[in-house]
Amino acid sequence: MGLISLLWGVVAMVWMVIALIPLLGWGNWFLIPFATIGAIIAAIGIAVTRSENRGRAKAGLVLNGIVIIVGIVRLSLGGGII
Repeated sequence: MGLISLLWGVVAMVWMVIALIPLLGWGNWFLIPFATIGAIIAAIGIAVTRSENRGRAKAGLVLNGIVIIVGIVRLSLGGGII
């Protein structure tokens, strides 16, 4: 679960960088739910994994959380469209 959430977070981060380009901000409408699913997968990974093996799941949760926050800020700055 940890590796899946980490890879999910990396894909979301690349998508976020692309969505930061002007006139591609509409991609954030799809990015935020995508990263939310990744965060849920990471939370499940943290819940079911032993404490010494939670590193990847925690990294995935942090990465997806950053993507969600940046996506929300980007949408609020652009009025939800740009």
